[in-house]
Amino acid sequence: MKTTGTGRSLAWLPVVWSLTRLVLLLFVLKVYVFPGPDVTSDVQVIYQGWFDVLSTGTFPLNDVTWQYPPAAALAILSPGLLPFLDYASAFYVLVCVTDLAVLALMTYAGRRPGRSMRGAWVWVIGVPLLGPTVYARYDMMVTAVAMAALLAGARHPKAMGALAAFGALLKVWPAMLLLAARRRSAWVSALVTGIVVTGVFALAMPGAFAFLTFQRDRGTEVESLGALVFHVARHFGWQGEVKLNYGSIEFLGPYVSEVSTGALFLTGAAFGWLVLWRLLARHFEEHTLADAAFVAVLMFTTTSRVISPQYLVWLVGLAAVCLYFPGSRMRLPVALVLVACFVTVLEFPYYFANVVASDGLGLTLLFLRNGLLVVATLLAARALWRATVPSVAPSAPVPSQPTRAGETPVSS
Repeated sequence: MKTTGTGRSLAWLPVVWSLTRLVLLLFVLKVYVFPGPDVTSDVQVIYQGWFDVLSTGTFPLNDVTWQYPPAAALAILSPGLLPFLDYASAFYVLVCVTDLAVLALMTYAGRRPGRSMRGAWVWVIGVPLLGPTVYARYDMMVTAVAMAALLAGARHPKAMGALAAFGALLKVWPAMLLLAARRRSAWVSALVTGIVVTGVFALAMPGAFAFLTFQRDRGTEVESLGALVFHVARHFGWQGEVKLNYGSIEFLGPYVSEVSTGALFLTGAAFGWLVLWRLLARHFEEHTLADAAFVAVLMFTTTSRVISPQYLVWLVGLAAVCLYFPGSRMRLPVALVLVACFVTVLEFPYYFANVVASDGLGLTLLFLRNGLLVVATLLAARALWRATVPSVAPSAPVPSQPTRAGETPVSS
């Protein structure tokens, strides 16, 4: 695909987007029922319950499922902008509008000289691969803010910093977008934005930081990498159980805390690797900011105690921005993430009962999805390191001793 995109590509983008998003809307509006658990219950029950509480001017202090930074309240309250619709329908419409805004942004940016339309296609194809869950969570809104931050990064570092900070106050992970930011203005802007927005919420609404305790107490969710230990162990007599806990289906029982600690250790090791990379990296190109953000979020997603299906929309969004740059080293990891998205919609919601039961099909899907994420993580980290960290130059050979006529040269 050419840098500025072909006319055919531009013509097909809105067509494919419209058809796939119509299908998603039909599923979340229940015109057609997607197989498996009802993915819209979070919006219709949990989000609407939070909306009722937040509308009174306080955070849900007694609800352990509230595990989000204070600005998340804006996403939950946003359906109030469409009072002529019921809460759930308004939420789905706003998510769809956000999705369309991302398409417009990626198309506009991709047509610039030296850019690629591949990013727009990654977004158009990747989102529907996750099924209706992606329209029934507010992660689409967070991802849109993160993508805008990365696209602004090269030319408008202050805007990037402000957007990254605001995104982090929606759902923490966009803070990692600043990993490869080299201009001080980006960090200063992020710090100022974070302080101002946090201060406003702390003063205006009680309980702005209750989410920290609720997040700390989470266990090992059944779809996570660590959960594979217990899925296998159940076939050998492990006596734990699967229950709804802190808003997700988790394993509870012997050794769960140890595995959760192990996941935190892996996350800490990933953070250590990223710090080391940042200290040693020397070769920064225009796509390095996006590549580094993709690697960082991929690492933290893969090692997390929880890998909810909607987390993969973060990766799809960052992958789209990576491939917007023709020089990105992330093409293979991006392809693996897209395949992982398709496997994800199979394990949730389509065959989620099999996953919860730890049967052969459920195990196969989880091993495949999580395996794809692990391989993508390792390949992406390796590509980022090789592209940015200078290799140790081999020592120069010692010159041979000068010789007289008729003598054989002798090296030292």
